[in-house]
Amino acid sequence: MTRARLAGAVAAAAILLAWPLVVPGYFVFLATLVLVNGIVALGLNLLSGYTNQLSFGHAGFFAIGGYATALLTIHAGALPVPVTLLGAGLATALVGLALGIPCLRLEGLYLAMATLAFGFVVVEAILHLDWLTRGNDGLRVPVARLGPLAFSTEASRYYLVVVVTVLMVAGAVNLVRTRTGRAFLAIRESEVAAQTSGVNVAAFKTAAFVVSAFYTGVAGGLFAFVVGYLSPDAFDVFLSVDFLVMIIVGGLGSVGGSLIGAAIVTVLHDSLAAFQNYRPLIFGGIMVAAMLFMPGGVASTARAWRRR
Repeated sequence: MTRARLAGAVAAAAILLAWPLVVPGYFVFLATLVLVNGIVALGLNLLSGYTNQLSFGHAGFFAIGGYATALLTIHAGALPVPVTLLGAGLATALVGLALGIPCLRLEGLYLAMATLAFGFVVVEAILHLDWLTRGNDGLRVPVARLGPLAFSTEASRYYLVVVVTVLMVAGAVNLVRTRTGRAFLAIRESEVAAQTSGVNVAAFKTAAFVVSAFYTGVAGGLFAFVVGYLSPDAFDVFLSVDFLVMIIVGGLGSVGGSLIGAAIVTVLHDSLAAFQNYRPLIFGGIMVAAMLFMPGGVASTARAWRRR
């Protein structure tokens, strides 16, 4: 690691640790949401940015992770929060496996429509399983606990999300540097060439779905603890569009770009809260503008500026 990168990492760590001490509680909550969305963007980028599989259904994975966490906390309250989040991630990963296998033969628009339908199916399942999820009435999530420690304040939940985010980012960085990450990139460039080179395209595309779902499920679990209440209308199709905007604005195939895109879209979403009726138009316009004028996203543009 160069001195500049080391200095940047130290500065980022200092800001993350000091944030709850220097800003009002609302901005602590907003930063927590940025990190939660950053984990989702990481997972989606591993699928769409690295293997070129477009998904409009990640709000469904996010919902599964959130409700799995809530139900585990309600019915098995003695479980420590890391085990609960791991269980939510694994449950969502199993769903990702079940979705990924039949989607192997789908590409482009057909894959997008299949994942979009999956998102609608998840919301309908939450509504109709009201004996379990309480349907439209919503589900109140108990406070996350780790032994005697209760994450009952904004600051404590923020630090919980920071720790999980650091672990997930480290996992993503290490994954993309391994043979699996190189196989993902080979599939993105050309499935035919990758298969000719000995890459098991079907296995790695399915693995991308599983890993992506795991990341999104863990983020959904964190979201449940942060907001303390879940309802089906929080996981509509527009949330999946928001996730896609994050990785397009931040940069496809970039771990850092996923976090940058999540920060930009989350803060922008909060700033435009008074214009919710125009949300699809605004974020659709942002996506089109990013693809036209910044096709590599913020991360790629920043790298080009540094080289200059």
